[in-house]
Amino acid sequence: MKAIALAAALALSGTAAFAADPIEGLWQTQADEGSSAFVQVGPCGGAFCGTIVKTFKGKDEYKSPNLGKQIVIGMTPAGDGAYKGKVLRPADNKIYNGKAQVSGKSMKLSGCVAGGLICKTQTWTRLK
Repeated sequence: MKAIALAAALALSGTAAFAADPIEGLWQTQADEGSSAFVQVGPCGGAFCGTIVKTFKGKDEYKSPNLGKQIVIGMTPAGDGAYKGKVLRPADNKIYNGKAQVSGKSMKLSGCVAGGLICKTQTWTRLK
């Protein structure tokens, strides 16, 4: 009986039968210096990465030089909807130690310095 259950689990592991990780999806960023973006987050290697796929100035879409930039870098699950990795802040083009906390359709994404003592946090909204 255990062999049948194991075989069934292995057969399903390569299919879409398993749900996507909570961080995966299309997210809308919080405005930063008047601009916002849609970021697609998905698997990259053994972690998760997010790339800017659409940019906005106010409510109007525009072709930002940040289109196509990876701004969520190497996020790995830390349990209970938490993730750790790196984030790029396009406004200053710097990479920071990052952390994310996903809760339903909301994600708090932080870029931190000084060993995590000083962080700037944005709240992103899941679109898909």
